[in-house]
Amino acid sequence: MHWRIITVGKPGHSWVNEAVQMYWKRLNRHGRFEHVMVKEAARPQVEAQITQLCADALRVVLDERGRQMRSVELARWIQNEEVSARKRVCLIIGGADGHSEAFRDAAHVRWSLSSLTMQHDIALVVLAEQLYRAYSILRGEPYHRE
Repeated sequence: MHWRIITVGKPGHSWVNEAVQMYWKRLNRHGRFEHVMVKEAARPQVEAQITQLCADALRVVLDERGRQMRSVELARWIQNEEVSARKRVCLIIGGADGHSEAFRDAAHVRWSLSSLTMQHDIALVVLAEQLYRAYSILRGEPYHRE
């Protein structure tokens, strides 16, 4: 499966890039993972660009009001998408302005990493780690312990 993780704006800290690259390197044996940064602009422009980038993909908006899952549930969700022959998934992390209600409503799925509001750099690292954890669960690797 091809995973496209989209964020608005460049990460503000070097440790974010280091952490995310480490997880992408680990994850690339499970699928294709790419991080696309959309330049900050007016929300309608940003959302139009993201919509284009995700035209033929399942669009998952990360939002504090979305569905929260345990790591094992996320692993099952990924497994179900792979079994259904899903080819592409876009995971979308908003910028400082978040997502408009219309953009959230147009998404196929809404996830929440936490009921807390997160700065988008931190959300990106948490998302990368949880994807790695989910694939580790699916493969029976010892990374995840319940």
